Amino acid sequence: MSEKDNKNQSVEDKIEEIKNAVEQEAAETEQNDAEQSEVDAGQVFEDMTEEDRKFAELEAELEAARQEAAENKDLALRTKAEADNTRRRAENEVINARKYAIEKFAVELLAVVDSIEQGLLLKAESEESKAIQDGMELTLKMTLSTLEKFGVEQLNPLEEVFDPQLHEAMTMVPSPEHESNTVIDVFQKGYTLNGRLIRPARVVVAQ
Repeated sequence: MSEKDNKNQSVEDKIEEIKNAVEQEAAETEQNDAEQSEVDAGQVFEDMTEEDRKFAELEAELEAARQEAAENKDLALRTKAEADNTRRRAENEVINARKYAIEKFAVELLAVVDSIEQGLLLKAESEESKAIQDGMELTLKMTLSTLEKFGVEQLNPLEEVFDPQLHEAMTMVPSPEHESNTVIDVFQKGYTLNGRLIRPARVVVAQ
């Protein structure tokens, strides 16, 4: 082989060596890049997993806080409603105590009213007895007027329809002149105190 051929062979070997070195370096670079990409991807995965975990924890804490807030709100509403009910009951008790404070006294006083009315049924035989009756009538009017000022009203249901909530039927009798269930006589008048019945009217009812 000539010297020229040797030189050409040497050049070709150098080129081949450089080419192989370049290819090897490129392969190593590609492998390193791939490994780095895997590392980066793994790190990103780990980071995302940690973020997801933290996000889930925050969501759980938020839901627990919402639940606690809802429970506290419900408890506050129930407490307020109970307090309002207690206040209303107390107010009603005070109102009723004021409205019906004289009930026992009024019931006792009705016996006096009954006695005066019974006395007025008697016929006056003389001027003196007539004067006494006039005085009794005045006393009765003043007594009833005083009772009315304190909420006591008289029930005299003569010729009215019988009401079992206000009247007590002592007896029932046939009466062609009246419609059935009509009060045709009053044995004893009834009374209410601020709308509450304290004594029913005792009556005779048409059958």
